[in-house]
Amino acid sequence: MTREARTMAGIILLTVPAIQYGGYFLLTSLINRDNHYMDNALRQNFFRAGHAHAGVFVILSLFCQILADSANLPGPLMWIARTGVPFAAILIPAGFFLSMTSPTATHPNGLVLLIYLGIVALAASVITLGIGLLRPLP
Repeated sequence: MTREARTMAGIILLTVPAIQYGGYFLLTSLINRDNHYMDNALRQNFFRAGHAHAGVFVILSLFCQILADSANLPGPLMWIARTGVPFAAILIPAGFFLSMTSPTATHPNGLVLLIYLGIVALAASVITLGIGLLRPLP
């Protein structure tokens, strides 16, 4: 494993407690009826989606670090391959959570744009990494 992969994997693993806290927050929101979490189905769906996407993308981020070590990409493209999925792991869940902060929201606010930015980062990263893995090694 290269130094870059080890560094990125270490940084990515440090985000796991934030995902754990998200799970704790969802659990306490389900138990505590005073916060009115259960009164808004759209908010529930957005929060569950945010938590699920965070966990899945963090795992994918770690996997991509290992794959990036075998990719044939120039420096700037390697940077996109290594960082796009971790950025998506932040942006997409943040968009789900921050766009529904109000307990009475009936539709997402403007921060839903973060989800779309995360989608672009994710697509750019995995496509770049896939191409780098398909290119023959020098």
